[in-house]
Amino acid sequence: MNTEIYYFSGTGNSLHAARELRKRIPETEQIPIVSLLDRNIIKTNADTVGFIFPIQLAMAPAPVIEFVKKMDLKSAEYIFAVATRAGSQHRAFIDLENILKKKGKTLDSFFSLNMPSNDPKFEGWKPATQEEIRKLESDIQNKLDSIQEIILKKEKIHEEDTEFITPMPAFPILSIFLPFLSRFYNVEFYADSKCIRCGTCEKVCLSGKVKMIDEKPVWQKDVQCFFCHACLNYCPQHAVQIKSTRLLKSFTEENERYSHPYATIDDIAGEKEL
Repeated sequence: MNTEIYYFSGTGNSLHAARELRKRIPETEQIPIVSLLDRNIIKTNADTVGFIFPIQLAMAPAPVIEFVKKMDLKSAEYIFAVATRAGSQHRAFIDLENILKKKGKTLDSFFSLNMPSNDPKFEGWKPATQEEIRKLESDIQNKLDSIQEIILKKEKIHEEDTEFITPMPAFPILSIFLPFLSRFYNVEFYADSKCIRCGTCEKVCLSGKVKMIDEKPVWQKDVQCFFCHACLNYCPQHAVQIKSTRLLKSFTEENERYSHPYATIDDIAGEKEL
C-alpha cells in the first residue's frame, strides 16, 4: 500500500501526529501542504491519501480547504483525515466530504485528536503542563494505534465525536453559519517593544505574510494570513502579539506561549519546502 500524508501545522501538534502515523504505516510519505499550495493542480499517485491539520474556528484551516480543492485524487482508493484540536467541536470533516464528493470521492475515515491548545489570546490562558502533555500524549499514542489498524485494513469509519472537551451550544445549527461568521473574525498581529529583530516570525510564517523590513517584522496587508499562530508562539521574546478589531479582546501580552515539545523552528519553517 502506497500512502501519502499531507499535513499543515503551525505549532507542531499536527506535525507530531503526522510523524507518528507515518511510523506506523509502511511505505508512507509525509508531505507539507504549504510546500505545494502554489500549484494549480496537485496530483497524487498514492492509493491511500491522508490529511492531518489543526482545527481553526471549528473548521479546517483555509489553506487545507484550498489544497484539497486543487487535488487530483484519481489514484486514491482510500482517503482519511485527522484533525488535531484543543477539544472543541468542529465541522471540518463535513467540509472535506463536500469537496471530495465533487471529485467523485469520499472521506472514508476521519478522527479527532485532543492536543494542547496553542491559542493564547484569551484571558487566563495557560499552556499545558508537562504532566498534562504526557497524559494527552499517552491517549494520542493509543488512538493512533487504532487509527493505524483502520487505515491498513481500509475500513470505512465515520467516528462519532464523543471526545470533545468544549461543547458548543446548538452546534448542529451553529456549524451551518460558521463559514459566514468567520468573516467577522478580524485580528491583527504586531511586534511590541520586546522585539529583538531576530527574524524568527518571518522564518516560521507559513503564508509569507511576515516580512522583515528595515530589520522590523511587518505583517503585510496584501498577503493572506493562515492563522497558524507560528509567529506568536515561536517568538523567543514573546514580542509578537494579537489585537482584535471586532469580536474578542486579546490577552497575549500577559499570557505564555505553546509549541509542541518535539517541533522546532526549523521543522515549521521546513513546511515551506518540499
